[in-house]
Amino acid sequence: MKFEAVDAEQRRFPISFMCHLLGVSTSGFYAWKKRPESARDREDRVLAVEVRASFKRSNRRYGSPRIMRDLHEAGRRIGIRRTARIMRKEGLVARAKRRRVQTTNSKHGGRIAPNLLDRNFSVERPNTVWSGDITYIETLGGWMYLAVVIDLHSRMVVGWALANHMRDELVLDALDCAVRHRRPGRGILIHSDRGSQYASDDYLAMLSRRGFTPSMSRRANCWDNSVVESFFSTLKIELMNELPFDSQFEARSEIAEYIEGFYNCQRRHSTLDYLSPLDYEKITSGATLAA
Repeated sequence: MKFEAVDAEQRRFPISFMCHLLGVSTSGFYAWKKRPESARDREDRVLAVEVRASFKRSNRRYGSPRIMRDLHEAGRRIGIRRTARIMRKEGLVARAKRRRVQTTNSKHGGRIAPNLLDRNFSVERPNTVWSGDITYIETLGGWMYLAVVIDLHSRMVVGWALANHMRDELVLDALDCAVRHRRPGRGILIHSDRGSQYASDDYLAMLSRRGFTPSMSRRANCWDNSVVESFFSTLKIELMNELPFDSQFEARSEIAEYIEGFYNCQRRHSTLDYLSPLDYEKITSGATLAA
């Protein structure tokens, strides 16, 4: 590894200086350079090309577990440690976590529903349990707020709305989007936190008209709605990184592409055995029909 470091930096620093700095001999370095490449090193070079391609396709969002799954589907035999080692060598680092901003106001006089979900996030069929929440989106043109509705069966984002306010209509628009997209029957359990938007008369009236049953998290307990919290964390890591969007128009365009073009259709979800939500629904719907 030390010889590899010398070889990688020889255009920037003298070889003798690097060898001295790393405590290896110059003659040893030249002897190492003359050795024939091992079969494993040759295989690593081929794998590195595919690792870089997978990393690029994910727009720098994937870490070693998901890249390993991509290579498995391509017929490559590679483990997590080797994938991680190649990524380190290639300088491929997935995007890091960002800070949180609180968006829930539970100090209000609205009606609070009981926690019927009770952290039962494993759902056998689609369109039986949905979960929603709101998060902030930072842009240079001002703050925006994203409301989503996620089907807990497949973790698919079935409805979403983005606006520069957090009024009740934000969550109403997201739920309406989900209903238009999925066309569900009555009886869905809709879970959320106990924010003022979800406890509003208009929102609860919409649930009642649709025949949906409300469920709400306990006060100040993010774990009761952890699936949506996890989605928001993933979106901000993989899409925004540490920088705000340049404009609200850019935010809307990028978020639409991320949710509809990447997250729902392509992104490998660890809870779904590293399938995308769309692929998971295709498999489970086929199994349901067969049964």
